[in-house]
Formats: sequence, structure tokens, C-alpha cells
Amino acid sequence: MSIAWRDAMSRALYGPGGFFVADTGPADHFRTSVHASPAFATALLRLVTEVDAALGHPSRLDVVDVGAGRGELLQSLLGLVASAPAVGVAVGVSGEPTRSGRSGLIPARAGSPETLTPTASVRRSPDEPSSVAARPPLADRVRFTAVEYADRPENLPEEINWTAEIPDRITGVLLATEWLDNVPLDVAAHTEDGWRYLLVDSKSGAESVGELVSPDDLDWLTTWWPGPETPHSNHRRAEIGRTRDEAWADAVRKISRGLAVAVDYGHLRESRPVNGTLTGYRGGRQVPPVPDGSSDVTAHVAMDSVASAGAAVARCAYSLVLQREALRALGADGGRPPLSLAGTDPVGYVRALAAASAVAELTDPAGLGGHWWLRQPVGIPLGPAVAR
Repeated sequence: MSIAWRDAMSRALYGPGGFFVADTGPADHFRTSVHASPAFATALLRLVTEVDAALGHPSRLDVVDVGAGRGELLQSLLGLVASAPAVGVAVGVSGEPTRSGRSGLIPARAGSPETLTPTASVRRSPDEPSSVAARPPLADRVRFTAVEYADRPENLPEEINWTAEIPDRITGVLLATEWLDNVPLDVAAHTEDGWRYLLVDSKSGAESVGELVSPDDLDWLTTWWPGPETPHSNHRRAEIGRTRDEAWADAVRKISRGLAVAVDYGHLRESRPVNGTLTGYRGGRQVPPVPDGSSDVTAHVAMDSVASAGAAVARCAYSLVLQREALRALGADGGRPPLSLAGTDPVGYVRALAAASAVAELTDPAGLGGHWWLRQPVGIPLGPAVAR
């Protein structure tokens, strides 16, 4: 029996025995930035410390990971926070204090909002300590929460809360690393009488053409995914990202004050893929997207559409850049250590060379460096490592 792709993805990924709720988790099937290098978590910790400063070092700082897998990222952050230097010192990719000027501003992307949230308009929480008062270290104030449909892993540290729903009233950072690409969506094909839904057989993956798309989905397609009737466009297949827009907007809405960060493969309106991006992954290999629960089923994200939906909720500008730019702004530049270091500190040189190689994978434009970073502040200004 053929059903809509959105329903097929929901069952295959999140239903009973679904791909993301069964077995040991997605890490056994595909590699993400979280699994590639500790430098990714270290860079995120620097971002967390900047948000903490922008919030005035609140008594509780939330770090929420949506689509947490088996908690790998939060476990890394937990370990880094426990061993971090004194409060107020930014952390670089090596775990050492970051020197002033190491990361520059990210250049503007054409088409993104231009108006930043004025610092004077930022709301302050009544429980924020004064700048002169002694404050507890970050390790004593941070609260980690993993959001995932799977059962809590047995060996997850007790410091990490585990829940199936994004909590309300977040003050801090919401992270969504390769979450939106697994939010189920509908797929459409352009026919002689317009856009029609594509249906799929969950067992075989065979597709068939269904009804005309709904008015809401047609409006989304008209705005964000130009069809073949548009001059200079020849799109025949589209992945309707309205569900991703709604999911991101709902996530941003959960934040009282702080920053939402989405990291994902994606595309922009001017360069939508002609035949879409729907695919599958299993056992480290790319496979056909058969929604039978045995493999990941994923599609790249319409990042500009998602960004617009979040900005409408937050009512302030977003930042949208490639991962290589974002990580470099956070101190992870992947540069090779000077050869002279090999003569004075050979062990340190080898260690620095290995770290540079790991960062190089994270910033490779043909691989993980091709991820987009969408950062949406809520009630705080864009900081130096976030500003466009």
C-alpha cells in the first residue's frame, strides 16, 4: 500500500521499532560532525560560553540537544565543562584559552535579515547576578537536556536529563545537529496540471503520483521551491519543507532568552536540487530511501525557508553560514602547526598536527564543512562568533 512520504518517514524513523528508536542509535550507520572530532564539541562550548556571557551568566544555563542520538554531544560537552578553565575565559579547539582576535567576523550573506537586535532592547532576567558579584562556575550552573524518542541509554551520566519533547522556557542554547533533515516531509512531482504528492510503498520504495498538493503546500512551493514554469528553472521534483519550518519555529518558540543553532546539510532557493535529495543510510553506506525502518531516510533542508520561519518567531536577525566559516570563527581553523614546533616540542607538534587533521575534516567543503549553520538569537544580540 502506497502512502504519503511524510507518513512513511514518520513510521520508518520514529514508529515502534523505527530506525531512530531501536538498536544502538544512528552512530553505527553514518558519521556526523559530533562523531568526527572532539574539536566540534569544543567549538560549541566556546559558543555556549559566549551565550552565557550575553545572558549575564544566569543562575541556570540550559544546553538542550534536539535529536540527541544517544547523547554523544552532550557527554562531550559535559566533560569539557568539567575541565574548562575559569569562568569568562573563552575555550579554543585545543581546550586552551582563546587568544584575542583569533576569530573574526563572518561576512554577510545576501538575502538574510539586516536588522540586529539592539543591545538596549535585550530583556534581562531578574535572577541575573550583577557584574561585580562573584558567580558560580559554569559547571555548577549548566543543565544539559537530551531530546530524543529512543529510551534513555543505560550508561548516560546522570547530569544529562533525557526527554522526548523540547522543554519550555529555555534560557541558554538549543542545539539541533542533523535533526531537521530527519523531520518527515512530503515529496511532490510537477505534472501537467501542477504539483502532486508522491506516494511510496513502504516495503519496496516504489513511488506513484497522488493528489494535487494542498493550498498550504502549494503556497510553500511557490515561495521557496520554484517550479519548471518559472523562467530558468527546470525542477521536476520537490521536497516540501513546510514541516521543517514548523518544527524549527516551535523549537525557537521554546526559548525565553538565548540562541538556537541548527547544523545540517541544506540548500538555498536559488540552487534547489532538480530531483531532490531524498536518500538513505545504513551501516555506513548510502542506500536507496526505502522507508521500512531498516535505514535512515533523510533529505537536505531548505535552510533559507527554515531560517525565515525562526526569525518570524524570534523577531530578530539570524545568521546563516557554512560550517567551515562558523568553526573558523570559533577558533577551529584547521591550520597546520609551524614546522619549527617539531624541533622544540616534537610531541606537541604531533598532537597539534593530529588536531589540525581532525578540524580539516570538519571544515572540508566537500564533506562536513558543507553543512549550513543556522543561528537564531532570542532576546540577545548576535555575539562576535555569531555575527554575520
